[in-house]
Amino acid sequence: MIKELSIKNFGLVSLDKCSDGQFESGKDGVEAVFSTADKKVEFISFGKNTLAYVKSSIGYPAYYPLHQAKITKPIKAVMMDLDGTSVKSEEFWIWIIEMTIASLLDKPAFQFEEDDLPFVSGHSVSEHLLYCIEKYCPDRSLELGRKLYFAHTDRELRKISEGKGRMNAFTPVDGLREFLKELKANKIKVGLVTSGLYEKAWPEILSAFHTIGMGSPEEFYDAIITAGYPLRDGKAGTLGELSPKPHPWLYAEMAAVGLKIPFEERNSVIGIEDSAAGVCAIRLAGFSAIGLAGGNIVSGGTLGLCDHYCATLEDVWNVIKP
Repeated sequence: MIKELSIKNFGLVSLDKCSDGQFESGKDGVEAVFSTADKKVEFISFGKNTLAYVKSSIGYPAYYPLHQAKITKPIKAVMMDLDGTSVKSEEFWIWIIEMTIASLLDKPAFQFEEDDLPFVSGHSVSEHLLYCIEKYCPDRSLELGRKLYFAHTDRELRKISEGKGRMNAFTPVDGLREFLKELKANKIKVGLVTSGLYEKAWPEILSAFHTIGMGSPEEFYDAIITAGYPLRDGKAGTLGELSPKPHPWLYAEMAAVGLKIPFEERNSVIGIEDSAAGVCAIRLAGFSAIGLAGGNIVSGGTLGLCDHYCATLEDVWNVIKP
């Protein structure tokens, strides 16, 4: 399956062997090895079966089986990403990371290059910062980067809450209200899934729901899964920094625990994402993925992992409606 996707030129890159050296094309039953264009996930094809190797700059990679998935109607549940899929906020969070690196460099005018963008969205805070530190300031520590990141975040979110911050930092994706209303009207469960930490994600969805007049997100969604809380001095944290997308755990937990849908019924569940990491997370959790244009699915090399690729949420609805 993965081999066919690469032949169709959907963005996967052919490799001689897995980057950890465990598998090599043409040996021990391995037919081919591929990587996503952003180099975050590698696929080892054994013909009928495929393994996915999720790399980690923090030092905790993992292997997962890539299950076959298809869309079977009627759809029972939809799992939606937050940033870029439900709310337009990527520019804001990239700006926060950019300010963090500017602080580390002591260069207020610092700006990212175009080829940095696939590596500063869709992953965890630590993954983003490690990429930037290795490229721009290898003499600085991740610990200091995280400290500055949260300082910038706290300041800017406080300014937004006071009506003094960046204008239009969090705006709903076009058609979000109509799409969510259609899902509920057709008795389809809806789950919100984000790699973002709770303190980052919650202001976004609250702002979007306020804008579209949808009331409380907690009352609307059947479940909301975030990456939890950051570990800071004197505070308890959660596992969010080690299990973000493209790992499958956020989507797996949403389906099994949040929406209470068993794995055997996974073909009646779909995930919607605009990021390459998110598409991989959905697929590794065992579900079909619908890609939404506007993110880094194409540049990240995961277009071939999407069952459909849509320009708008209205187009997504036309795919999944009964």
